[in-house]
Amino acid sequence: MSFYRRIKYFLVHTLKHSNKVAQELIDKGHVEVNGLTIAENCILYANSEIKVNGIIEQEKKEFVYLKFHKPAGYESTLNKNIAQNLSAFFAHHNELFIAGRLDKQSEGLLILSNDGKWVEELCNPKFEKEKEYLVELDKPITTLFVTSFMNGVEIDAYLTKKCFCEKINETTIKVILTEGKNRQIRKMCKVLGYNVLKLKRTRVSNFLLTDLQLGKIEFIKI
Repeated sequence: MSFYRRIKYFLVHTLKHSNKVAQELIDKGHVEVNGLTIAENCILYANSEIKVNGIIEQEKKEFVYLKFHKPAGYESTLNKNIAQNLSAFFAHHNELFIAGRLDKQSEGLLILSNDGKWVEELCNPKFEKEKEYLVELDKPITTLFVTSFMNGVEIDAYLTKKCFCEKINETTIKVILTEGKNRQIRKMCKVLGYNVLKLKRTRVSNFLLTDLQLGKIEFIKI
């Protein structure tokens, strides 16, 4: 569960009280967090209920954390204005964010949550969370291909970071990245003379796809 900010920051920047008034509200016991009167400038969780002078200023929010096996043919978006979006799969969930998208042709693990800060920490490249893929290519894989892939490939005037690449069989590789450029694996393979026939993400950080079936959702315990 992610941290939000300190209560005084909320009083000043969200409710627009002065620093003096915010401190007085805390000192006089007029601020409650999750039903408890606070006496200091405590840290909040993003889903905390906040009452000031008995009035709810922020409702308690229940966070959900989900694994989803995205089928190929769907865009990694919940925007209903985009064709082949994923909204129908999540009709019973609101305000979800996607942690690390997959292109339309790819399948595999998506992580979603209504906890925006948690999602940011999971998918922002600066945190270097690992993402693992199985990739089927259109011709036999050479040692040169694997070595070149691991050492970085120049795509769109950008040299990709060194990564893990292992030959699984004649035409399949396992790839582990800590960055996520748009269609990165497909572009890297193209530069090296290969086309991707099938791409499946099997892991994001410590979350595994395992035996989750296509189009199915599973709750994650955090």
